[in-house]
Amino acid sequence: MELWTDSFLEYLAAERNYSSATAKSYAKDLLMFQEFLKGLNPDASWTAVEAGDVREWVIYLLDEQNLSASSVNRKLSALRSFYKYLRRVGRVSINPMEKVVAPKKKRPLPYFVRESEMDKLLELTAEDRSFKGIRDRLILMMFYETGIRRAELLGLTDASVDLKTKQIKVTGKRNKQRIVPFGKELEHEIEAYRTAREETLGLQVFPALFVTEEGTAMKEAQVSKIVKDNLSKVTTIKKRSPHVLRHSFATAMLNNHADLTSIQKLLGHESVATTEIYTHVSFEELKSEYKNAHPRK
Repeated sequence: MELWTDSFLEYLAAERNYSSATAKSYAKDLLMFQEFLKGLNPDASWTAVEAGDVREWVIYLLDEQNLSASSVNRKLSALRSFYKYLRRVGRVSINPMEKVVAPKKKRPLPYFVRESEMDKLLELTAEDRSFKGIRDRLILMMFYETGIRRAELLGLTDASVDLKTKQIKVTGKRNKQRIVPFGKELEHEIEAYRTAREETLGLQVFPALFVTEEGTAMKEAQVSKIVKDNLSKVTTIKKRSPHVLRHSFATAMLNNHADLTSIQKLLGHESVATTEIYTHVSFEELKSEYKNAHPRK
């Protein structure tokens, strides 16, 4: 790894006319990232770096090293220049920095749960096959595998879920509706929940998809407590809310190479700028992105 770094620094001095101070700063930043990688994997190489590795480093710099967003962005700038150089000279075919968004100044990065932690949690919750256990597990999976908001989840009805097409109709902010696809695993859990609900409460028309053991629609506080209590089993992050699972959905999609505009569409983010960017993405393309990218499809 050092040889590639040395050649990059020589390139900065010889062809880009960078000052010695700037070159030394870049060298220090690259060494810091290299040591971080070696801590994760002793056999790490520049060609094996993924966007998720860089995001882990950003979190480490912000949370563990207490660096400012400006300092982190400077270090990311060094990495971006380095990988542009590696692409230019043909040493890497993929630039992991293309999917890394720099942290905004004075705005902390959102909390999220790592894929390994969610895998562990979903394994733990699979053991409880009571109505409450099945329902609570489905709530966790619905947040993590679709990225919907708490209010959107509470607004779901049985009619909102189409198991045949594996789609849910979500009513978001300002009553704008969108369609979100889901995978076979979630399909099976929805079927299991509906069966358990019928066995517990009988066959009836329910006011919402997710109901209490008395058959009433669930409240915001109840859903938040379910998420908080369950996340506490696998993570020590300070914030353990439904929105954390929404962030976890987006992070998992990004780390598994989903397109940013597709993620924006799935999350239902709204602004003129983002709409102009992703309006050309068809729903079939979104379904393909979801199927190829989400770790628990």
